[in-house]
Amino acid sequence: MSASSANDHEQLRSQSPPAASEDIHLPPPTYLPIIVASAVTLALVGVLVSTLVFVAGMIVLVVATAMWIRDARAEIAELPLEHG
Repeated sequence: MSASSANDHEQLRSQSPPAASEDIHLPPPTYLPIIVASAVTLALVGVLVSTLVFVAGMIVLVVATAMWIRDARAEIAELPLEHG
């Protein structure tokens, strides 16, 4: 490696990275994915065990999925327009 390329390499390594152009957006923690997964499991077990267990699992699944979608839509609505 030549001296000039070694100097260029050192300059690149010593420079700090550019500042972030936007904040990182993370959704708030939620138990809804776990509830949806549990409801699917309950509904599948209900297929084998009892119609009542199946219906209970499906009701929980529909309600939890609707809540999850509602929360996601509300969160997306709060983002700046640039995120489109």
